[in-house]
Amino acid sequence: MARNNILVPQAKEALEKFKMESAAEVGVNLKNGYNGDLTSKQAGSVGGQMVNIVCPVRTVKCERQNRVVAGHRTVVTYEVGVGV
Repeated sequence: MARNNILVPQAKEALEKFKMESAAEVGVNLKNGYNGDLTSKQAGSVGGQMVNIVCPVRTVKCERQNRVVAGHRTVVTYEVGVGV
C-alpha cells in the first residue's frame, strides 16, 4: 500500500515546484492537478529524475593489476550512492 503522506506539510509547495522542474528537465508536459493522460514511461521518468537529483550515484572506474595472470589489467567499477 503506497503512502503519500508529506511529513512536513509546509514543504508541499516546494515539492510541487521540484516535481515541475524535474518534469521540464526530462521533457514531460506536467500540469497542476490531475495528470492521468501521462504514460507510465513519462510518469516514471519524472520520478526517476527526482530520485537522481536527490540521491545521485557516482561511478568511479579503477584499473588494477590482475592477481591471477601477470601483465593483465582488470577494470573495476564502483558505484557509490550519496545520501543527502
